[in-house]
Amino acid sequence: MTPRTPEVRVPRLVGLMAVDARESARARGLVLVAPDRPDFHLTVVDHVVRQYPRPGTEVPRDSPVHVWFDFGEGDGGGGVREPRGPAPPAGGLQRELEEPRSPGTAVLSCP
Repeated sequence: MTPRTPEVRVPRLVGLMAVDARESARARGLVLVAPDRPDFHLTVVDHVVRQYPRPGTEVPRDSPVHVWFDFGEGDGGGGVREPRGPAPPAGGLQRELEEPRSPGTAVLSCP
């Protein structure tokens, strides 16, 4: 347990699940705020992707620490997932041709 001091260091919360981030902040005497999650108190397994203030910053005890669980529009995420290259050959689809056989060869098949 951290001694009761007026200032505390903000822990690194990025990468933690919501439940672990809440516990880590509470243990240091900080309050978590999640602007992108109105139901933050129910959030359990989502992972923190951003935080403010930055880890290691000294702030007064009981200060809010803002965390986000989504990158937002255009800030990270999965990106384009379809393959880009190489391009298919020109000419479209081709019908598969049968294997060539010599004229005196018989094809045997078993049921």
